Amino acid sequence: MDDGFDLHAELAAGVRDAAGAWRFVRLFAASYASPVLAGDGCDDEELRAAEARLGFPLPASLREAYALIGRRFDLTGAQDRLLAPDEVTVDDTGQVLVFRVENQHVAQWGIPLSAVTEPDPPVVFRLESVTRAERAWQPFLDRVSLACVEMALSEWMLSGGVYGDNRELDDDAIALLEEQFRRLPMPDYPLWAAPGGRPMRWFDGLGAILREDAGQWLWVRAASADRIAAVRRALPGEWLMDEG
Repeated sequence: MDDGFDLHAELAAGVRDAAGAWRFVRLFAASYASPVLAGDGCDDEELRAAEARLGFPLPASLREAYALIGRRFDLTGAQDRLLAPDEVTVDDTGQVLVFRVENQHVAQWGIPLSAVTEPDPPVVFRLESVTRAERAWQPFLDRVSLACVEMALSEWMLSGGVYGDNRELDDDAIALLEEQFRRLPMPDYPLWAAPGGRPMRWFDGLGAILREDAGQWLWVRAASADRIAAVRRALPGEWLMDEG
């Protein structure tokens, strides 16, 4: 993680448009995981078969995501899952193309069919384990490419790195987080489990990346035990992986 990659600057460029998003995913993977290779993406035959089954082309950004990292489990499926091309489907309302699911199928992410011809359409989500009246699709992020940046960050965060930890948050811990760590330029977006609550936010500092889940929970991942220990000292509390 110390190879000269400027996470803040590259993410700021990555959230501007689709081209920036794919550049960011490549650079982030090379710096924090492993480089994106040709075999990490789905081939054109798979994507054309999915389009033939659906009866319409996949949006350009979704197609690009599959072609780039469709087989990279650490960036697409460690916690929640990017559906394989042959699993992408229209939801039961006939209104949304579903392409990602929560690991226990409690939530889904998709693209409104009304926008499916756009090159980089908005992404919506809905909860499954609620009453029918509460299952309405809600806004997630305004572009597929931006949702893929979020996916790569989140799946990497939760993909089982040796040096990681997590804890519950309270107002004092949030105040310390905002004071001692730098906010990363990822736009606010909702936590699927608490869609009406605080937004999801990302931070970095002390050689670590941190994800704040709507003021409720904090995840951190770094490249060494020393860096995780430094984060724990900066944010004292009940860290779940801290053995003393």
